[in-house]
Amino acid sequence: MTAAGRWRSISSATWLACLLSALSVVWVLITISPQTYRPLMLLVGVWASLRAKPLAGRWGGALDLLWVVAALVGLGWPLAQGDAFWYRATTPTGGDLLAGVFALLVVIEATRRTTGWALPIVTAGFLLYAVAGPSLVSLGLTGIAHRGYDLSRLIGSLYMSLEGIYGVPLDVAVTYITLFSLYGAVLEASGAGTFFLSWSLAMAGGARSAASTGRSVSLAGFLLGTVSGSGVATTVTLGSMAWPLLRRAGFAANTAGAMLAASGIGALLSPPTLGAAAFLIAEYLRISYLQVLVMATIPTMLYYASITLMIEGDAEAIRESGNREAESGNRSSVSGESGNRQSESRGLQSGTPQSDNRQSSILNPQSSRTNYLHFSSLILVAALMALGFTPFRAVFWAIVAAVGVSVVVRQPLGPRRLAGAFSAGGTDALSVLSTTAVAGIIVGIVTLTGLGLKAAGLIVAMAGGSLVLTVLWSAIAVWILGLAVPVTASYIIAAVMVVPALTSVGVAPAAAHMFVFYYAVLSEVSPPTALAPFAAAALTGGQPFRTMMLTWKYALPAFLVPVAFTMDPAGLGLLFQGSPYDVVVSSVTALAGTAALAAALTGAWGFGAPPVRVLLGIGGLLLFHPALWADAAGIVALLVARVSKFRSSGVP
Repeated sequence: MTAAGRWRSISSATWLACLLSALSVVWVLITISPQTYRPLMLLVGVWASLRAKPLAGRWGGALDLLWVVAALVGLGWPLAQGDAFWYRATTPTGGDLLAGVFALLVVIEATRRTTGWALPIVTAGFLLYAVAGPSLVSLGLTGIAHRGYDLSRLIGSLYMSLEGIYGVPLDVAVTYITLFSLYGAVLEASGAGTFFLSWSLAMAGGARSAASTGRSVSLAGFLLGTVSGSGVATTVTLGSMAWPLLRRAGFAANTAGAMLAASGIGALLSPPTLGAAAFLIAEYLRISYLQVLVMATIPTMLYYASITLMIEGDAEAIRESGNREAESGNRSSVSGESGNRQSESRGLQSGTPQSDNRQSSILNPQSSRTNYLHFSSLILVAALMALGFTPFRAVFWAIVAAVGVSVVVRQPLGPRRLAGAFSAGGTDALSVLSTTAVAGIIVGIVTLTGLGLKAAGLIVAMAGGSLVLTVLWSAIAVWILGLAVPVTASYIIAAVMVVPALTSVGVAPAAAHMFVFYYAVLSEVSPPTALAPFAAAALTGGQPFRTMMLTWKYALPAFLVPVAFTMDPAGLGLLFQGSPYDVVVSSVTALAGTAALAAALTGAWGFGAPPVRVLLGIGGLLLFHPALWADAAGIVALLVARVSKFRSSGVP
């Protein structure tokens, strides 16, 4: 092999991603200083990103080589300089400045290749803002103007300290996220992902109702999300296998797409893994990751309760439609042919033997009971953290357990398959590494210029100091931000700009961070760029916009719960904060509100009359508000709706 060939082999994205995962495991076992570990992981991650997404065209190879050299110089410089590099942050040398410029450019380029143009453009705007602060006065933007910073100060702050590029976001990425990405990849390689999906869908295969099929698909999305770690990826994987089941059960393409998207996104909001931004919550609040999981428990229950109840409502409409078709078939004078067709249609919907037998291999989990051991590593993560293990140690032993289970279920992870899992885990973490590094640049500039406090002041000023309006403006701000940048970056930026606005009007820090987290994740199902519903619509053949709006229906509690725990101290009960009374009352009323909203949006259970549905909707929204007066008013609205239902049906 030539020297060029050996270089390409060593620097391939596969081997670099594998090295990334291996380094994260080594970090758990031995102590590596942050000044060494963070730059090393970022260097390997950016190098792998450049190799994984090469430039096209005649000069693509040559330009890629220049980018790799820039990465080696810019991100390798701190490693080569040692401790002296960090001590001269206030007086950078010429080499420091050159290497710093290379580092800024190369992490932005890696982010562009892995996530698109939006975040790099936003980052460039913040860098311009850092330099051109004084010029904003002449433009009339005195509220966000500042004295401006030269290259030396920016490099010293963003590159030569454990802030900026190497700040908390990157620290979380190279510790929590790389390890959990590796864990998901090992689970997938061990056959756990296939088992979770087939086990859940097996219940749908034997189900005799549309509701049972829908519930099983939702459960499959939750379990698959623990392996995938991505809302869109979970939606696509689930949809490719579950859409035929939903279609045979009678669900329309748009409705099925909404169910798939909502189930896929729900995995990012649910224990035991949640989304990548959840790890940042633990770091920012200085609490354990287990506490974050506990805070997410009740919202997760409400989210999946909503999906289940919405499915029940839609399934009831399917049953009524089937009954009407059956009656029409029975009245038909045609010699039994129509009735036979209706019988066959009902057989397909109920999962009887007339259904497509080609799905049988998907619907039946492996017969050996040992396959249920795949659940053990999921339980082990939470159990070890409850016993006082750090999340890093807990997930390390969960990885070991998953490898051991693969042997028991006769799908052993040999050296080749294990290396493939390490490579897949590292590859899954690449976009997060570059994203958090670039988000660190933005956070560093926000901190340096004081923009965070200024933005918070503007939000509070626009709201006139009102808690309700501050929450509303904050939700809009996070939503708009989430349309442009990935979930993790959206949370990081909002954490330094929106959280201060919420806390300034009395919202508890834990509630403020969870509020931002939920709305950052929910940007995945929000118009006009709702990636998960669009992906689901592409699979089902549905209409993207209609699918997106129906996904909003299924995910509605996820939008309302964050408002509930920020609007009143009693709402903290939804996060398992506060008194036991607050936890019980806020959870029960929110669940009742979820049921009321499901009935209002689907017209199920006999609540089909428009005035009754309006009353149910109002009552459901009031029950989400944790204040006593709102609960009382919500209960009254539900009682009136129920009485109206009885009167409209002729019941005395």
